[in-house]
Amino acid sequence: MSRVISRRGLLRGVAAAGVLAGTPGSSRAAQKSGNIRGFDHVALPMERAEQMLAFYRGLGLRVVENPNAYSVYIGEQMINFHRPSHWQDKTFTLRAPAARPPCGDLCFVWDGTPEELKSLLDRAGAKIEIGPVERQGGRGRAGSSVYTRDPDGNLLEFMIYA
Repeated sequence: MSRVISRRGLLRGVAAAGVLAGTPGSSRAAQKSGNIRGFDHVALPMERAEQMLAFYRGLGLRVVENPNAYSVYIGEQMINFHRPSHWQDKTFTLRAPAARPPCGDLCFVWDGTPEELKSLLDRAGAKIEIGPVERQGGRGRAGSSVYTRDPDGNLLEFMIYA
């Protein structure tokens, strides 16, 4: 004897079985615990404090001074730039042993046009090294990237997803 199942009933059954639990964008995926969800912050040593702070402020980012670092906020993430006196201190061991400026290669998501990005980088005094060029992004799809450097020489990539 065959049984007729409505579409709603089928979806309820599939969700209850956990098949949709890991589907990106589903409420079940957001509630899942015990997994790595993303980055909170990155920490890098810095050499030229005043130039770095002016540069990141020039990009429109919020900068907060702390005793051992400057925190630069990008949305809900943060970059801690360790002051030279901190990362050069032999007793400070919670860092990569060989980390010296420039050692960062960071990619930011740009929510605007390439022309708007160029204008922002011009105002911040950043010279574009390459781009826009097509690249594969961390979101699993291609985007357009522009590359520049901060005053310490860290490589900065700005990814534009269409």
